[in-house]
Amino acid sequence: MRLLHIDSAITGDQSVSRQLSADIVRAWLASHPGTEVEHLDLVADAPAHFTVDALAPRTGQTDGLSEAQVRENAVSERLVRQFLAADVVVIGAPLYNFTIPTQLKAWIDRLAQPGRTFRYTASGPEGLAGGKTVIVASSRGGLYSTSEAGRAMEHQESYLQTILGFFGVTDVRIVRAEGVALGPEARAAALAAAAADIDTQVAPRAANQERLSQVA
Repeated sequence: MRLLHIDSAITGDQSVSRQLSADIVRAWLASHPGTEVEHLDLVADAPAHFTVDALAPRTGQTDGLSEAQVRENAVSERLVRQFLAADVVVIGAPLYNFTIPTQLKAWIDRLAQPGRTFRYTASGPEGLAGGKTVIVASSRGGLYSTSEAGRAMEHQESYLQTILGFFGVTDVRIVRAEGVALGPEARAAALAAAAADIDTQVAPRAANQERLSQVA
């Protein structure tokens, strides 16, 4: 089994999402000790923002590619192969200005490839990257899940669930710590809630999946 561990927070050791993503990976390994882990830090190794050079090969153009187009296509190919090879993907995703970091969006733009992660059919789009478990380590300075107004402002978890669903991923789990900027007590409560989410969502469910696969 392969696990792809992705971080996108710019705050390094101070990042809550990085702490949560590391905790999730540890919990998964406790249930699946043979899992191979690959870490992708999108701050240290961020793909360039999506450009027409990166787009050209995905439109079917294969001849007469420029040096820039070949280079950008190689980046996209490396990232999509890495994603498709993973059985489990853990994504550290902080909320920045109501959405995800631009580094994480740039990664997603490289994955969205017709014929690789999705395709269009006569009945509509079809995801091609199903069968994975994706666990999102979500961190938020304020509170967004507790009110209709907050949920309307949030384009972080909702966006990730939408795009992953478009890719065919149906097992998307959220481990959330929100309100971490509202003072020490709120931060401690948020981290405790996230730790409980890891215990109830990640480790037991992972162990149960392993048992089911052995029976099958």
